[in-house]
Order: sequence, then structure tokens, then C-alpha cells
Amino acid sequence: MVRESDRQKFVQLAQARVNRTLKDLQLIGNLSNRSNYDYREEDVEKIFRALNQEITACRKRFELSKRKADGALFTLE
Repeated sequence: MVRESDRQKFVQLAQARVNRTLKDLQLIGNLSNRSNYDYREEDVEKIFRALNQEITACRKRFELSKRKADGALFTLE
């Protein structure tokens, strides 16, 4: 059973953190301006590899949490 205060805390923190992350992603996008910055394609690949790895790890944490809540830790099917 989820308490309403836990839900409210989640919503408040999730909104703040996602909005902050979206703003930071926009700032990373600003680095693409070649008139202000010099970068290599390998730099861009490293940036997006790191971001994708962290997104994947974050999603897995939510999926693991859901599996634990469902009680399905291991199945063959």
C-alpha cells in the first residue's frame, strides 16, 4: 500500500529532477554550435554513449523495482 505522502514526494522530486535534466540536456545541445566550440565526432559519440548508458541503467533500476514489487524475481517463461 502506497501512502499519499510518498506519492506526493515522488511526483515533486521526479518533476524537479526531470526538468533539471532536460535543461542540462539542452545545454549539452548548445555545445553543437561550431562557431563557439571545437569538437570531434568521437567526442560526440562519447557524450551520447555515456548518456545512453546512464538512461539504460536508470530504466533497469525501475524495472528491477517493479519485478521485486510483483514478487517475480525469477521465471523460466
